[in-house]
Amino acid sequence: MLQAQVEIEYDSIKNERNIVTRGISFELAREFDFASAYIYADERKNYGEIRLIGYGFIGDRIHVVCFKASKINKVRIISLRKANEREVEKYREFIRRPN
Repeated sequence: MLQAQVEIEYDSIKNERNIVTRGISFELAREFDFASAYIYADERKNYGEIRLIGYGFIGDRIHVVCFKASKINKVRIISLRKANEREVEKYREFIRRPN
């Protein structure tokens, strides 16, 4: 489990592409609430590395971040965007689960 204080790194070219396509800079991932996020492994295909998907808050809105954990509490951002309604509901289901 990642702690609330997470060091962020990313590829500047991918960041520029994300800004153009989604209107969000990877810099915003510094505000992502990893401590309360719903995080799971992205097993849709073999990426040659373990990728994780997190649903969590940036400010008062739920976002989706795809990332690779490169070291303890250090992540490399692959993608960042606002969550759609289906993903918001998935996050709500996660927080309703008993511990």
